[in-house]
Amino acid sequence: MGRREVVIPYEPRDQFSRFHERTERWACIVAHRRAGKTVACINDLIRGAFQDGKKDGRYAYIAPYHSQAKSIAWDYLLRYSNPARKQANASELWVELLNGARIRLFGADNPDALRGLYLDGVILDEYADMRPRVWGEIIRPLLADRRGWAVFIGTPKGHNAFFDVYRAAHTQPGWLCFSLKASETRLIDADELQDARRSMSEDQYEQEFECSFEAAILGAYYGKEMRVAEEQRRICDVSYDPSLPVHTAWDLGWSDDTSIWFYQVFHGEIRLLEYYGESGQDIRHYAEVIHSRPYEYGLHWLPHDARAKTLASGGRSVIEQMAEHLGIDKLRIVPNLSVQDGIQAVRMMLPRCWWDRQKTEEGVESLKQYQREFDEERKVFKEKPLHDWTSHAADAFRMLAVAWREEEPKKSQEQARYAVTGAPRGTVQIAPLNELWKTVPKASDRI
Repeated sequence: MGRREVVIPYEPRDQFSRFHERTERWACIVAHRRAGKTVACINDLIRGAFQDGKKDGRYAYIAPYHSQAKSIAWDYLLRYSNPARKQANASELWVELLNGARIRLFGADNPDALRGLYLDGVILDEYADMRPRVWGEIIRPLLADRRGWAVFIGTPKGHNAFFDVYRAAHTQPGWLCFSLKASETRLIDADELQDARRSMSEDQYEQEFECSFEAAILGAYYGKEMRVAEEQRRICDVSYDPSLPVHTAWDLGWSDDTSIWFYQVFHGEIRLLEYYGESGQDIRHYAEVIHSRPYEYGLHWLPHDARAKTLASGGRSVIEQMAEHLGIDKLRIVPNLSVQDGIQAVRMMLPRCWWDRQKTEEGVESLKQYQREFDEERKVFKEKPLHDWTSHAADAFRMLAVAWREEEPKKSQEQARYAVTGAPRGTVQIAPLNELWKTVPKASDRI
């Protein structure tokens, strides 16, 4: 058979030349807005699919959300793959090239769609907006047997998982790493940048156009408190204490995640041992997660909607279903406070918290990035939180804070000092001081 020459209608910008010419297996690129990174990434996948020379090659572009991948990258993939494309599937968002290789778009909001696949190359676009476990638990193993490559690319969003990758890429072998700042690339006109600077906050501009990891995440509810926790080294190694009960706090979801925090309380300290989040599972699954841990449990705190009865479960509430597996005596419903009151309760509790760095990593990232929704029309933040991948862990943590606030007064009352009181001869009677006070004659104002 004769060879066929295929010309892809793509002319790389100078700023991405070293990206396309790299020999390193791994790459991390921090790029300002409108630098052209999505176009470069799609064309790099097409290049890799042809040049890698692997049989039945499989390549993926992953955005934070499936809908985002479709709206941002699908048209680019169709346009640039057209001369080399054999077929395309719009419902599953994949194209097959002339050599049999496939490129498919995914969303990190549904990582289970990736399970069971293999990958020869993957682009993780806007990695700062993805949950950290997607890489380690799901994507990295897919590259192992065929020694696939990966690219992390995006705009900074504080000291999160993308920052950790960027920092590590500077010191580890086998990595290409560089940053594209708007002031250096000159891809955006100077007068346009000046106008953007006037209409944006300094933190916004530095983050979006100058690729600053130090700029604060605008609208983050707990940004200040979590930075203080880092500075005070309260995100560290936290050990399980077998002498104390482990409590759990939950946010329940069906199509969305169910999130669980495991914690212990010791003299006012809240020790976060573990965070667990999963979606699309039934009550039995989460009960098995609870029983698989080596903990002695205290209370399991559920949100107020756990009382609601559903037709899908035969008219039984969540708490009734969970009682079969965890015991009704250990289940509690968190008082139904407003979201804003719950957020304030979290802020009050955060200075008392210690997190296990490894076992609560995704939960900690969620707390750092949990933020208010922005009203694009009015250019102001709304009162309600933005609903994204951070919401479920943050909501479960809010349940924890409300539960802790509910329990602390009871514990203080139970731990009230005791005294010896009069009793029949040969015995002693112990009574709480507050009970004893009721029986003591009160001073009179009479003379």
